[in-house]
Amino acid sequence: MEYRTLGNSGTVVSTLCLGTMTFGSESDEAVSHAQLETFFEAGGNFVDTADVYSGGVSEEIIGRWLKKASADVRDRVVLATKGRFQTAAEPNGLGLSRRHLVKALDASLRRLQLDAVDLYQVHAWDPITPVEETMRFLDDAVRAGKIRYVGFSNYTGWQLQKAVDLTERLGLARPVTLQPQYSLLVREIEWEIVPASQSTGLGLLPWSPLGGGWLTGKYRRDERPTGATRLGENPERGVEAYDRRGRQQRTWDVVEAVQSIAESRGVSMAQVALAWLVDRPAVTSVILGARTVEQLNDNLGSAGLHLDEKETAELDRVSDPAPADYPYGGPGVNQRGRAVPAGPRA
Repeated sequence: MEYRTLGNSGTVVSTLCLGTMTFGSESDEAVSHAQLETFFEAGGNFVDTADVYSGGVSEEIIGRWLKKASADVRDRVVLATKGRFQTAAEPNGLGLSRRHLVKALDASLRRLQLDAVDLYQVHAWDPITPVEETMRFLDDAVRAGKIRYVGFSNYTGWQLQKAVDLTERLGLARPVTLQPQYSLLVREIEWEIVPASQSTGLGLLPWSPLGGGWLTGKYRRDERPTGATRLGENPERGVEAYDRRGRQQRTWDVVEAVQSIAESRGVSMAQVALAWLVDRPAVTSVILGARTVEQLNDNLGSAGLHLDEKETAELDRVSDPAPADYPYGGPGVNQRGRAVPAGPRA
């Protein structure tokens, strides 16, 4: 396992992060605990959850595992959670207001059986609550010792820039990370979000790195998904999602390129897709979302895997979203939004 600093902080995390959205829903408690054990045995130390994963059950499962884990393991855990979405059936049961976040954070800490969490992330932008109110709450939580670092999730470039600028102007706790969707099939964040993250020193924590399973090779052209896959288990929604992505030639070009590199290296397609993403500019740690220990073990096989320049260039080429229109392309545009190479990392 390799390690990097958590964004612009001094805390060090594994380049692979265990995502726990499946805990309590697709993975029962025994499987969830087995995933945690497997992840830490492999050298991982970074775990991500949220108050809305399985209605809070994910945090409870992690809390019970931490309670029984050895002191050595507990000391190694760097734990992240999130708040923002609906947790109570009343008008103030969601959002980024001080009122909601006070309750949401305290509830997360109770479920996790902790006094503090390492990284507290606002799960998405709130168009109603003033940014200053949210950032002052987060600063107060840092000063109170309830959270150690602040992060964002699902923010656009202008949203994260506005929030970071505010913290600098007011002298508040500065955010260290952004958690966006990012994969070979979802690269549009490179137009503005990645450059904004680099300019503000935020580390990226990509979610859905395997494109909802597409980059594992489980889906075939002109063969709608069935059975034990995320799309196959929900036929109505699955067909719609399959058709939306499957109609794009770029999807199959990417899948075929990943498969070719995987076969030449003797590794899985998932490992190739994860290796490409781990080495993208500004990426701190890639969030793995497994339903079984077997899936997790395969994902962990990407630890330490680095593609060569030729392989990376080919994946870059076939996966390029290639914007044709202004402001990222077209007449009058000399340079499309592109991530610049990252500097040395710890």
